[in-house]
Amino acid sequence: MISVITGASAGIGEAAAVELAKRGQHIVLVGRNPGKLARVTDRVKAVTGTIPDTLTCDYTSLEDVRKLGAELLSRYERIDNLVNNAGVMTTERKLTRDGHELMIQVNHLAPFLLTNLLLERVKGRVITTTSRAGKSGRLDPADLNRDRRRWSGWLQYGDSKQAGALFTVELARRLAGTGVTATCFHPGVIKTEFAPGTFVMWMVMNIPGMGQSVDEGASTMVHLATHPDGAAHPGRYFAKKAPAAVPKGMRDPDLARALWDASAAIVG
Repeated sequence: MISVITGASAGIGEAAAVELAKRGQHIVLVGRNPGKLARVTDRVKAVTGTIPDTLTCDYTSLEDVRKLGAELLSRYERIDNLVNNAGVMTTERKLTRDGHELMIQVNHLAPFLLTNLLLERVKGRVITTTSRAGKSGRLDPADLNRDRRRWSGWLQYGDSKQAGALFTVELARRLAGTGVTATCFHPGVIKTEFAPGTFVMWMVMNIPGMGQSVDEGASTMVHLATHPDGAAHPGRYFAKKAPAAVPKGMRDPDLARALWDASAAIVG
C-alpha cells in the first residue's frame, strides 16, 4: 500500500509517516526541505527497516506542484492514500510568485492542483488536513486573496481551512461511485513549529495543557488512512477520530462547487 504524504518533513506529517510505515505501508515523503526529509527518512528506517521515497516541492510555486505531480505519475501505478497535509500560517500578508496570497495557495490551491493531477492514480482515499479554524472562515470564491475585504492572518487562515473542508465536500461528490473517498480532519492544537511567532502558538508551546503532542495530532490522519471510517464517511470532517459537526460554511454543496470552479480557473 502506497501513501503519499505532503508536509511530511516535520510535525504531524512526520509522525503519521512513521506510524503508517510501522503498519507496513510504503511511504512517499513530500516536503520542501531536503535536510528535514532526510532526517525523517532516517527515523523511518531506524524504526521499520524500510526506506521511504522522498520528493521535494515548494507549494509557493504551482509549477513546482505540477512537476511533483508529473514525478508521482511517472513513479507509481497506484496511490492508495493521498494525504494533503502541507500547510502554513503567517500573520504577514505575502503573495506567491504566482500572484496568490500565500496561505490560500499553500493550504488550498496547491493541494487542489496536486489532487486533480493525481486522481487517475488514486485508488483509495484522499485525506486533507484542515482545522476547526475553518469554522471562522468567510470564504468568497471570487476573492480568495481577500483583496477586496479586510485582511488579517487569522481571517485568511480561517478562509484557507474552510476551503479545505469545502474541497473535500465537492471532491467526495465527484468521486461518488468510483471507490475512492475523500475526508478531512482537524488534528487538534499541536505543539509544533507551526505558526511561529504568533501569540497563540507561544501559549500552546509554553502553557501546560494548552496543546497536544504531534503523535496525538497525527492519530486522526492515521485513522482515516487505515480504518474503515476513512471510506465510510465521504465528504465528512473528522475530529478525534470521529465525524464531527461543522457550520454550513464548511459543508455547503453550492459554495463547495463555486470554490471548485474558481480554483480550477485559477490553477488552469
